[in-house]
Amino acid sequence: MLTRKQKELLVLIRDRLAAEGVPPSFDEMKDALGLKSKSGIHRLITGLEERGFIKRLPHRARALEIIRMPDGGDAKATKSSARKTKVPANIPDMAAIAVAQSISLPLYGRIAAGTPIEALRDPDTHVDVPAGLLASGRGRSAPNEHYALEISGDSMIDAGIMDGDRVIIRKCDTAENGAIVVALVEGHEATLKYLEKRGNQVALVPANKNYQTKLYPPDHVEVQGRLVGLVRHY
Repeated sequence: MLTRKQKELLVLIRDRLAAEGVPPSFDEMKDALGLKSKSGIHRLITGLEERGFIKRLPHRARALEIIRMPDGGDAKATKSSARKTKVPANIPDMAAIAVAQSISLPLYGRIAAGTPIEALRDPDTHVDVPAGLLASGRGRSAPNEHYALEISGDSMIDAGIMDGDRVIIRKCDTAENGAIVVALVEGHEATLKYLEKRGNQVALVPANKNYQTKLYPPDHVEVQGRLVGLVRHY
């Protein structure tokens, strides 16, 4: 009933849910399956949903539920088997993190996830976030290395980032290819996008087919932070 790629994706999602509590991001799915674009992941997920193997959960970032596995397989992997799937976490979801304590971060206003807008910096406004959101693959980093932004727009909706969400940003001036970053464009406008290096240009790539990728000379784009977490109010 399933293609080989559909089954591989289904197992990947099941194992990550068991190990981390959240499914992999579309970028992680693409890399794990060796696909060239996220459009292939969209088609695979749609096919799995239409066949009744998975269900998308509304109003939650990156939320998928395994309904059943082919050939009567276990829809819930054990954690020991799930550890065999080594996919780095990209955007931790608040619901999947055990909240031991909260940390207050400065909220620097609203940032466009659509057309770039001027980033507001209001250090007098703070937001409390779960301490676990500051953890990274190299261990927990200091609160003063982070800040929060409120999302305005829908250009990152396919990455599970919606209008009104608050994202947690770790300060940095460089990021790996494909990371979601806060980019300062031409010295005065900030936006949240995927960062890609294309030849001698820098591409700021949206996660919404209704928006266009924009290319800039490298000296016109300054990385001001990398996305490490997301907080949503219902």
